[in-house]
Amino acid sequence: MLLTETTGHARGTAGYRRLVGAVWAAGVGSFTLLYSPQAVLPLISDDLGVGPSTAALVVSVATGTLALSLIPMSALAQRVGRTRLMTLALTAAALLGLLAPLAPTVEQLILIRGLQGVAIAGVPALAMAHLSEEVEPGAVGGAMGLYVAGNTMGGLAGRLLSSSVADLAGWRAGLAAVGVLALVCVVAFRLLLPAPTAVPEPTMRRHLAAHLRDPGVRRLCLASFVLMSAFVTVYNFLSYRLLQPPFGLSQTLVGLVFVTYLAGTLTAPATGSLGDRVGRRSVLLGSVLLGLTAITLTLSDVLPVVLLGLVLFTMGFFGAHTCASGMVANRARTGRSQASALYLLAYYAGSSVGGWAGGLAYEAGDWFGVVLYVGGLMLAALLIALLLARTPPLAAAPPAEAV
Repeated sequence: MLLTETTGHARGTAGYRRLVGAVWAAGVGSFTLLYSPQAVLPLISDDLGVGPSTAALVVSVATGTLALSLIPMSALAQRVGRTRLMTLALTAAALLGLLAPLAPTVEQLILIRGLQGVAIAGVPALAMAHLSEEVEPGAVGGAMGLYVAGNTMGGLAGRLLSSSVADLAGWRAGLAAVGVLALVCVVAFRLLLPAPTAVPEPTMRRHLAAHLRDPGVRRLCLASFVLMSAFVTVYNFLSYRLLQPPFGLSQTLVGLVFVTYLAGTLTAPATGSLGDRVGRRSVLLGSVLLGLTAITLTLSDVLPVVLLGLVLFTMGFFGAHTCASGMVANRARTGRSQASALYLLAYYAGSSVGGWAGGLAYEAGDWFGVVLYVGGLMLAALLIALLLARTPPLAAAPPAEAV
């Protein structure tokens, strides 16, 4: 079998708009489900009688099973097709989203969320690779930024919807509303998605081994782990702080704090396009420095200063994530699904393990402990970004590969 290259959809064409719109809808639907419990963790703690670190497992278990399912989903897509698998996965995740509010105990809720993470894995495992192969090379960064923007919109919508409905009718009603929204996203995804044009790739084992031998891919995966550990920790536990003195915000107002996610929605496409023009390594380094500086502002007891720090931290994170994911797609001349799966495995492992460990930091040292923990992670990300700046690019690949 011979792999042939296609030019892909050009920026501004109808096919490009439909493709990006479809993947954007899939990102909104999956991330709406994935992080919607984050805004109501204090309510889950109170209702089910568990502490912050146990309640955080409702988020962490989903991202953990998602991480473990990425590579199997990538392999399964070679049998059933990417678009079909994304549709099935997103539908199953939405249905589990409607089931989760019925869980009577935290153990059952965690079980359902674990299954939901497996289902959600079918979207990010395939969407990044699908974009990188269906869009012309010069437009990949911008398309990836728009996909990440869809993820941020989903994360924001899920948190706002769950928290606002929870303030009126409890956290269970909030999560049910999110499940309905995800079903709407499934319909939009199927209506918009154009037929694929790229030739599917063959077996994955050789590609995985090649990616793991590449120091650039390894460093990008490590960067995704520490960045996501920091990001999820901040958004998991800031709500606990804002509900307490000196702020004393209501659950609805705490949910509105997640509007700061819009900073990521705006930053992701901008940094993706900027990386296409001036180089992703430089933009990655600047984004990490911004996040490291911003986290210190959240130590303030003045709410506007805390929110400013959160906005800047969010911009730094999504700028770094957009650049790093684009770099992975560019380094993977072949086996892009596997390269994306490795990157996202580290990404969601950071959300699961790193986000849970952030709860221990919060319980040990309150918000100051969180800032120390997140600051250490951002320093590690800075070191990795500097190492990436010294990582040589891959040699040019031949235009076709016999397999």
